[in-house]
Amino acid sequence: MSFRKQRIAFVYDFDGTLAPGNMQEYDFIPKLKLTSKTFWNEVKRRAKDQQADEILAYMYLMLRKAKENDMRVTRQDFKQYAKGIEMFPGVSGWFDRVDDYAKEKGLIPQHYIISSGIREMLLGTSIANKFTDVFASSFMYDQHGVAEAPGLAVNYTTKTQFLFRINKGVRDICDNKKINQYIEADQREVPFTNMIFIGDGATDVPCMRLVKAQGGHSIAVYKPKTSKELAEQLRSEGRVHYVAPADYSKGKHMDKIAHAIIDKVAAYWAAKKL
Repeated sequence: MSFRKQRIAFVYDFDGTLAPGNMQEYDFIPKLKLTSKTFWNEVKRRAKDQQADEILAYMYLMLRKAKENDMRVTRQDFKQYAKGIEMFPGVSGWFDRVDDYAKEKGLIPQHYIISSGIREMLLGTSIANKFTDVFASSFMYDQHGVAEAPGLAVNYTTKTQFLFRINKGVRDICDNKKINQYIEADQREVPFTNMIFIGDGATDVPCMRLVKAQGGHSIAVYKPKTSKELAEQLRSEGRVHYVAPADYSKGKHMDKIAHAIIDKVAAYWAAKKL
C-alpha cells in the first residue's frame, strides 16, 4: 500500500447524526427566551420572505436575537453553549474503537465533521478532539472577538466541496486555487473509495450520493427507537448503502457496518499490491 491509500476517512454530519436535535436548541435558544419551534419558524419565514439561504437566515437571527437580549457572543461563548450537547449512545467511545480496529487492518483512520451547524459550537463539544478537521458554518468577529456577521454558511449543496477538500488534502477553506487544480487519483490524500459518509436526512443527500457514486460508502442513521422510514427511503432510492440506528455502542449495527467497511477497504488495497 502507498501511504496515501492507507488513509480511511469517516465523515459525519452532526445534528441528528452524532447528537439528537439541533445544537442551538440545548443552551443557546433557551437563553434567547424562545422555544425552538418559534426560532426555527422565524428562520423559515425570513428565508422565504427574503428568498435567502436558510443557513444565513438562522445565523443572522442568532446574532439579532442575542443583541436584543443583550447577549454578547464570542467564540468562547459559543463553546460554552456546546457543553450541554448530549451525544447519541456509544459516541464517546466510538472513535477510539474505530481507530483501533482500522489500525489493526493497516489503515490510518481520520474523522471529519461536515455540518450546517456552528463550527465554534462543535469545537466546544466533548468529542471535538477526535476530529482531524471540522467544516461547518462560522461567524466573523470584531476586534473584541464578538461575532458580528456570518462568515461561512455551509448548506446541503456546499457540503460537497468539503468532501473534495478531504479527498485532495486541501483543508484551508480560503485556498481556492489548489482545490481546483487537477490531481491524479493516486496522489489524492484520501481516495473516495476510502471514505465513509454518515448522515441522517435530506440535507445530507448530496454528500451521500457523491461518496456512493465515487466508490465510497454512505450510511443513513435514524434516532434509536423511532421510525426509520426516511433512512429506508434513502436506501431504496440508491442514495446510501446502509441504514442503522444512531447507536454507536460496541457490537451494535453501526459498529458492525464500520468493521465490515474497514475490512473491505483494507482487503481492496491489499489485493492491489498483488
